[in-house]
Amino acid sequence: MDRTEELHWRALERMYLGSPINTIYEPSISVSHESAEISIQIQERFFHAAGAIHGSVTWKMLDDAAFFAAASVVDDVFVLTTSFTSYLTRPVSEGRLRSLGRIVNRNRSQIVAEAVAFDQDGREVGRGSGIFVRSKQSLAEIPLYGSVEE
Repeated sequence: MDRTEELHWRALERMYLGSPINTIYEPSISVSHESAEISIQIQERFFHAAGAIHGSVTWKMLDDAAFFAAASVVDDVFVLTTSFTSYLTRPVSEGRLRSLGRIVNRNRSQIVAEAVAFDQDGREVGRGSGIFVRSKQSLAEIPLYGSVEE
């Protein structure tokens, strides 16, 4: 790992944490080479009528972890999710939800990344994989990405 990669990963983390959508979820994130880990504390406001978190919460955690794994290796432009397939396998109603994303394949035009979500007891509650591509939007133009203080 070099200093430039480290700065990029910290800027991605800051961009994620500063995104307006994440005021709802209050996540934590850690980005490294070809991987990302995200976690949130389960809150009742995430529940559907049957008393467990809505599938959209788990889906977001899966997409975000896979997205930031992909973004970890693209340091000039914003990455886009072009498709994402998910499988929600277990309901969650308490504790922390954690998702781990990693790159499984990449070439010049796309990155394939997958993520697995776990409940507080380490049981798998969902998994997904997606295709991510480079956009035309420069990271330098995104205020939340900005520069990391040295």
